[in-house]
Amino acid sequence: MKIYLLAIGQRMPAWVEQGYKEYASRLSGSVQIELKEIPAAKRVRNSVTEKIKQDEGQRLLAAVPRGAKIIVLDEHGKSQTTKQLAVQLDEWLQMSQDVAILIGGADGLSPECLQISDYKWSLSAFTFPHPLVRIVLVEQVYRAWSLLNNHPYHRE
Repeated sequence: MKIYLLAIGQRMPAWVEQGYKEYASRLSGSVQIELKEIPAAKRVRNSVTEKIKQDEGQRLLAAVPRGAKIIVLDEHGKSQTTKQLAVQLDEWLQMSQDVAILIGGADGLSPECLQISDYKWSLSAFTFPHPLVRIVLVEQVYRAWSLLNNHPYHRE
């Protein structure tokens, strides 16, 4: 099973790349994670936010692999615990279903992305900087994987 992390934004600081790679490299066996960076729309003085979101949304959806379940990160989405994520991860593994997790740009996701998604997920009631979301997300996937594999990383 493969998890595709599709994120608006490129050229992240070194600490973001290091943090992401640290947790992504810990995943092994049946779960793989792949980051696909989508360039942010160019903003100019009179940019229209809805047009930017639409443009970024189209490029995100074009990057979703065929047949993948689409999950969007959205502040109005459902929050879940690490244990709930582990259960969800196990279901995806049992179904051999690839998953695409979409992270929007500074203005959020387009209505089309939200509408087409299979699931809307909120990482937290807090608002995180987009680069940090990549690290938090991959760490939580690793933590859920460690629960499923009785790895000592997650402590109760």
